[in-house]
Amino acid sequence: FFSPLVADAEMLGTPDPELASTMGFSGFGKKARTFDLEAMFEQTRRTAVERSRKVLEAREREKEDQTEKEFRIPYAASSVSASRATRPGSALTEREAVCSESEDNSNEALSGPSMQSQSSAKGPAEDSDDDDDDDDDEEDDEEFIGPPLPPGFKDSDDDNDNDDTEEEDNNPVKKIPDSHEITLQHGTKTVSALGLDPSGARLITGGYDYDVKFWDFAGMDASLQAFRSLQPCECHQIKSLQYSSTGDVILVVSGNSQAKVLDRDGFPVMECIKGDQYIVDMTNTKGHTAMLNSGCWHPKIKEEFLTCSNDGTVRTWDVNNEKKHKSVFKPRSVQGKRVIPTTCTYSRDGKLIAAGCQDGSIQIWDRNMSVHTKFHCRQAHASGTDTSCLTFSYDGTVLASRGGDDTLKLWDIRQFKKPLNSADGLASFFPMTDCCFSPDDKILVTGTSVKKGGGSGKLFFFYRDTFQKLYEIEVTDASVVRCLWHPKLNQIMVGTGNGLAKVYYDPVKSQRGAKLCVVKTKRKERQAETLTQDYIITPHALPMFREPRQRSTRKQLEKDRLDPMKSHKPEPPVAGAGRGGRVGTHGVTLSSYIVKNIALDKTDDSNPREAILRHAKEAEENPYWVAPAYAK
Repeated sequence: FFSPLVADAEMLGTPDPELASTMGFSGFGKKARTFDLEAMFEQTRRTAVERSRKVLEAREREKEDQTEKEFRIPYAASSVSASRATRPGSALTEREAVCSESEDNSNEALSGPSMQSQSSAKGPAEDSDDDDDDDDDEEDDEEFIGPPLPPGFKDSDDDNDNDDTEEEDNNPVKKIPDSHEITLQHGTKTVSALGLDPSGARLITGGYDYDVKFWDFAGMDASLQAFRSLQPCECHQIKSLQYSSTGDVILVVSGNSQAKVLDRDGFPVMECIKGDQYIVDMTNTKGHTAMLNSGCWHPKIKEEFLTCSNDGTVRTWDVNNEKKHKSVFKPRSVQGKRVIPTTCTYSRDGKLIAAGCQDGSIQIWDRNMSVHTKFHCRQAHASGTDTSCLTFSYDGTVLASRGGDDTLKLWDIRQFKKPLNSADGLASFFPMTDCCFSPDDKILVTGTSVKKGGGSGKLFFFYRDTFQKLYEIEVTDASVVRCLWHPKLNQIMVGTGNGLAKVYYDPVKSQRGAKLCVVKTKRKERQAETLTQDYIITPHALPMFREPRQRSTRKQLEKDRLDPMKSHKPEPPVAGAGRGGRVGTHGVTLSSYIVKNIALDKTDDSNPREAILRHAKEAEENPYWVAPAYAK
């Protein structure tokens, strides 16, 4: 920075040499030069622009030279062969050769009517000699060059594709993605709830073992392990799990009276309030007072959800207000008495609320009018059976119901007296056996239940229009409880009675989901990672207590892994009430401590006579209590 200042100062005049040597600065004492910074920046910018332009020009020249070289070599060879071929006939002039070369170039670029220009450039003799060759070339070029095809024209490949799609339309079985499957091991008890987020990235499973497990398809490898497992409702079976319409929160409905909302990672967001069970009129309580049966999210409003309970009410809730429900719907029997709703759902547009009840009726309300039903069918299913599922079709015109009377029925709610179609003989032993529509709305799917050792649980596919049975899949040797056909992934998730969650997919028709994790190889687990036995460093310990320093920790850890004593993992303490055959930890009160010690007292008092006579000899030799008293 100082060097131009120094140079300018020296130009202005010669300074005092003594002063300059003292200060170490040759321009000391002279007037500093002022700089126009804007002009300097402008000059720098111009220089940079000029340089970049030159660099770009140089690059373009290099590219042009290279392309010219590439074109010259093949055309030189072709011109030599052409001259040999035309030597007996007529010789090409230099100008014609140049023309033909340029036309060849244009041919290579695949533009314009090439063969006509080539034939016009050639001489008559050449035309007669190379007639056959031209025909061949024309056949090759027809694929790339020329005017666009007329709208009515169909290529043979297009015909084949159309035939395939037509065949698929005629045969809906080909749309079912069941060529491949993966099995996720949830546990050993029934998988009673399944949920997939709207994008299809995460699956959640809940079961009779109180556990909720989270599966991430993109994060899993071929070992198919859940990345999180938790018990959000302690010792209550999970009845229903569902992601909201945006996929950011999860509704958990369990066997208690309070529904919970979790975020994507399983952390609690809100818990519904419990109602006062001593109030007779359920409208005046703030929440449910008995066990929940089902629940679902509003399809359009992301904060609203619906629950139904054994207290005989269907309630809507707002996530932001856990202190009170939004509205209450009370299903009633023919006599006007209270009936218990076993399942509930919203219509696809969210304007209607439907509930299936224990008296076999299906009752539908307008979401904004909670007093009287808008539609109802009193004898939809057999009275006294649990209607386990209601679901609306994607077009919103049809309602499917899965009854506890082993039937599957299809209803038009505008003509609600009689079902459109019905299928029976579909055994159902679970209060949450469900049914669902295919993404194209043409197929209806449900599962069947079997007793232990009574065969295989199956997944049945029915054609919606005729209710003809299209297809069935033997899933496993236990009941099929839950089924879910995701519209984006085009994959079918199934929850079974023996703790499995199966995913059926097709590598061609399905998207993402299970396809992401099956291709990832299982990560090899190093034995050293499985042990947490650390080497304790005690530098100041006495020699007799000091541990020998391990040469190789890996070898030592592998040895410890084979030792059953060292590799035994102790049972974790049971918190709260006992579970799984184990008694919970004792309390901190004195009475609980005494009870625990009494239980631990192991003295053998099986023969009371011997226990008393044990002291007989001592009493004879040294009478203290009995003999002196009787002597007096």
